[in-house]
Amino acid sequence: MKKYAEPYFIEFPKIGNSAVGYISVAEAQKHVPFEIRRVFWTYFTPEELTRGHHAHYHTQQVLIAVAGKINVHTEMPDGSKSVYTLEKPNVGIFLPPHCWHYMEYSHTAVQLVLASAVYDENDYIRDYNIYKQVYV
Repeated sequence: MKKYAEPYFIEFPKIGNSAVGYISVAEAQKHVPFEIRRVFWTYFTPEELTRGHHAHYHTQQVLIAVAGKINVHTEMPDGSKSVYTLEKPNVGIFLPPHCWHYMEYSHTAVQLVLASAVYDENDYIRDYNIYKQVYV
């Protein structure tokens, strides 16, 4: 089976202190391993709802919980599964192409997503059975 890139945490610089507050920075090709072509965010997601349930053929993403808590469930083409918890605004997770994923949110969660490509519906695999057929 072909070897695919794995998800991993990215810790962004945390500048400041508790007296003045903090700023974190994400620069393309420095902290983020791709050129950023799209940015979007989700918020006020009901806790009983999960989002995602898809993979991408080409798009790479970094997900950041700028507020609240997000559990990111991943599955790779080899069947390996992991859960990553995001709850610090200076930590994100890199999701490579071919990574099936879905997210669970605290109601106060705000998720920021940095993507390597503009939206293209043809880049999505939204049916899990098709995902398994493509990568088995």
